[in-house]
Amino acid sequence: MQKRTLTVLLVSQVLSGVGLAAGVTVAGLLAGQLLHSTSLSGLPIALLTAGAAGAAVVIGRVSQRLGRRPGLAAGYLTGALGGAGVVTAAALGNPALLFVSLFLYGAGTTSNLQARYAGADLAAPRQRARATSTVIVATTAGGIAGPLLATPAGHLATALHLPELTGLFLLSTVAFTLAALTLLIWLRPDPLLLARALPAASASASDEGAPADSPARPGPGLPVGVLVLVLSQLVMVAVMTMTPIHMHAHGFGTAASGLVIALHTGSMYLPSPLAGRLVDRFGAAAMSVVTAGTLLAAGVAAALAPGHSITLITVALVLLGVGWNFGLVTGTAIVTDSTPLATRAKVQGLVDVAIAVAGAVGGLASGIVVATTSYPILAVLSGALAFVAAPAAIVAARRSSARP
Repeated sequence: MQKRTLTVLLVSQVLSGVGLAAGVTVAGLLAGQLLHSTSLSGLPIALLTAGAAGAAVVIGRVSQRLGRRPGLAAGYLTGALGGAGVVTAAALGNPALLFVSLFLYGAGTTSNLQARYAGADLAAPRQRARATSTVIVATTAGGIAGPLLATPAGHLATALHLPELTGLFLLSTVAFTLAALTLLIWLRPDPLLLARALPAASASASDEGAPADSPARPGPGLPVGVLVLVLSQLVMVAVMTMTPIHMHAHGFGTAASGLVIALHTGSMYLPSPLAGRLVDRFGAAAMSVVTAGTLLAAGVAAALAPGHSITLITVALVLLGVGWNFGLVTGTAIVTDSTPLATRAKVQGLVDVAIAVAGAVGGLASGIVVATTSYPILAVLSGALAFVAAPAAIVAARRSSARP
């Protein structure tokens, strides 16, 4: 059943990965056109991630009560509704409708993110990181294809007498809908409900050997896992949001920024199998340090890259994606291992709220920082902030090993 679950999740992740690209690639540019200002270019990503935060609570609670299938599918359908709303808003030139629609669109990104938890529901403890990474890496195909389709999707939108920048949102609306249908039809039995229905011996064995009657309280590693996830998301969103705008200011078009974001998106998901194996082999504490170092290197590289050099900007964004991936797999493993099965979905939903809020803060603050200072300063500050996770993980690992 674990193999079947992973197969269905892989298909839905490929589809929903297309949807992730639209908001990243063109949302800021679309808002800039409607508002005639770049100072609020980070607002769309902030609204998108704020919507993701609200959706994470709902999806977590629905999954806790009814299982992963209805929770994730509802998120994708809400994201599809938001995508259609963005297209309508752009066609009408209505910024208010655009912002409301981006808020709804965030639900689709939340479902894509929370699907990684479903991949670990039936996995053995020492294979959870690899199971999580298997689900994450499936997003790569759609995530790379989405930005690369910016130009042809724009031509389609123009042919339909719609603004060119709405093309990716048209594509993502269809992709989110198909992802929802895939889960509703084929994700049976539900992995979370099946995990709860396992015999007591199997359930306890799959939950780090804890006795079946142990209290449903999170473990001490949970705050560290949340910190790794939150900082990784904040740094990644802040730098990524302003990169297309930074490139546009230096004369690059949508095709060039789409290529950079495509490579960045690929680096966000392709390293997942490697990250999963490293976490399972060397432990989450060591990988937390690696995560912090990679994100710091990405920030420095972005700051030093000349605005006219698409090659160096791409290198920086690839490093940023790899660091985010390491943080996502590492933090998810810590959170899952620190949360008992009885309350796992609810806690995971709340954790993803924190991730989404961090993304909203990063997206909103990025535009303000760049408007008042510069893109290189934003990149350096973001990279330095990421390194906070390293000492926290080391201290937590030492405290854990000191326990009898």
